[in-house]
Amino acid sequence: MQQIAERTGAVLRIDLQAVRYNYRLLRGRLGLAQCGAAVKADAYGLGAEQVARVLYDEGCRHFFVAHLEEAIALRPGLPADADLIVMHGSPVGCEAEFVQHGCMPVLNSIQQIQDWAALARERQQFLPAIVQVDTGMARMGMSAQEVEVLRDDPDLLRSIDVRYVMSHLASAEDQANPMNRQQLEKFNELRALFPRSKATLANSSGVFLGSEFHFDLVRPGAALYGVAPVAGQENPLHAVAHLQGRIIQTREIPAGTGVGYGSTWRSKETSRIATIAVGYADGWLRSLSNRGVAHIAGIAAPMVGNVSMDTITLDVTHIAPEYLQPGTLVDLISATNTVDQVAAKANTIGYEILTSLGARYHRVYSDQKSDN
Repeated sequence: MQQIAERTGAVLRIDLQAVRYNYRLLRGRLGLAQCGAAVKADAYGLGAEQVARVLYDEGCRHFFVAHLEEAIALRPGLPADADLIVMHGSPVGCEAEFVQHGCMPVLNSIQQIQDWAALARERQQFLPAIVQVDTGMARMGMSAQEVEVLRDDPDLLRSIDVRYVMSHLASAEDQANPMNRQQLEKFNELRALFPRSKATLANSSGVFLGSEFHFDLVRPGAALYGVAPVAGQENPLHAVAHLQGRIIQTREIPAGTGVGYGSTWRSKETSRIATIAVGYADGWLRSLSNRGVAHIAGIAAPMVGNVSMDTITLDVTHIAPEYLQPGTLVDLISATNTVDQVAAKANTIGYEILTSLGARYHRVYSDQKSDN
């Protein structure tokens, strides 16, 4: 294992104890509501299999993914009492595979409801599902008019065990945004048409909007992985990802030398440039060109020149040579340079930084259980 770590260009360390801490913190804000977990996109790039096992150990029983294939891949690693919920619903004609693999669809349209009900009648079973209603995001879920169709034709849901009515918040990270209250009111209006079903509305940021938004189940995602849940406030969560790239070589260049494709950065003086084995093929976004920063021995080193497919370059003129030997690991995401800080420099969000992390990193998982 050590040999593999030494021959790879970068190391991604995933702190599963931090995942435990974050889950406990979120769950501690909920009162009687249950705390599920979004583990879609390979647990936001950090390893769905490893993360889901830890969350199950912490008491999580509701795991949300986007695609059926994600649920099928996770099913063997989780006990039967773990609900694997597919937010996109069933691909056309694949309804029977949900039953085969013990997964549950989110039904987003009348057509999905009709197809799921047809399977239930065919099997003479009362099949579980979640019904999603659109409360203003205009992305997925049924409109108010479609919900009225369900109200007027109760036979559509007669064969379906509607476990939860669901919707999704569009602007929960901005607590002052009036859309949060508007969506809450719309959700309360629409879920009243499903009096026997539980309800789920809050995502990561929604957990911090207060108990009105919690209902019976919350669905945090990015917060589990250390992304700040509330804009402009101190992040109460622990960092989960620590990314380090390896120095390939360091060279001295004279004043006026261009660095990288397009020579978008030129040295103003004699400078030392370190080349690091991480690039956009590893998910290190090209928008970080001439904007990002790394840390070597705790000292900031600005990224200079364009991010290329396999490498970035750092201005390390002010860093002592003993810290710049080939093979040395430099910090790209760390407690000093958090995923949210990286995202700000890339003009994006922490979600994109994490989910972009590539497959070439050597991944190291650590998990030291604690009672905290």
